[in-house]
Amino acid sequence: MRNMKNNWSQEKYLKAFRFATEKHTNACKSNKCQLFPGTNWSYIVHLSMVSMEIISSLNDETDVNGDLAVQAAILHDTIEDTYTTYEELQSIFGQKVADGVQALTKDKGREKQDRMIDSLKKIKMQSKEIGMVKLADRITNLQPPPEYWDIEKREKYLEEAQIIYDELKDASEYLSERLKGKILKYNTFIGAQ
Repeated sequence: MRNMKNNWSQEKYLKAFRFATEKHTNACKSNKCQLFPGTNWSYIVHLSMVSMEIISSLNDETDVNGDLAVQAAILHDTIEDTYTTYEELQSIFGQKVADGVQALTKDKGREKQDRMIDSLKKIKMQSKEIGMVKLADRITNLQPPPEYWDIEKREKYLEEAQIIYDELKDASEYLSERLKGKILKYNTFIGAQ
């Protein structure tokens, strides 16, 4: 049986959830809308799934700042996908959360093929909670791919997942094992054995 710990605050979770919901909803109103891939679901579904992976992992992790991990999970795409600024996050959620979200944000000024490696370097400079969020993000993203994705895109996504695993597996044994399992299962979507 897993040892249940309460090392995160529901109030901080709800504050971050409301903020992210508002920011992603407002982005939709101004044509910067993102939906859960392959569906017409609100993007907040993805953020909920990532935060659930984090909350679940907190039962097995020791020496983890649960509030930082949960808030970063919910907010991880706000700078990248909405009109939210680093300064706004810092003002509302503090520097550690803002720094974590900034590290999780891909630099659109870089060549597309370099963005993931650059982001992973920034993530590794943060506390392990931010690495946990990236693991949880990719776990959540390794759902059945949208039907319109060709084999090349699926292979690239799987390759990125393996890089994330290799670079961040030490951030969380629990999440690393979850990602490893998702990678194995995702092979079925590209015809690999």
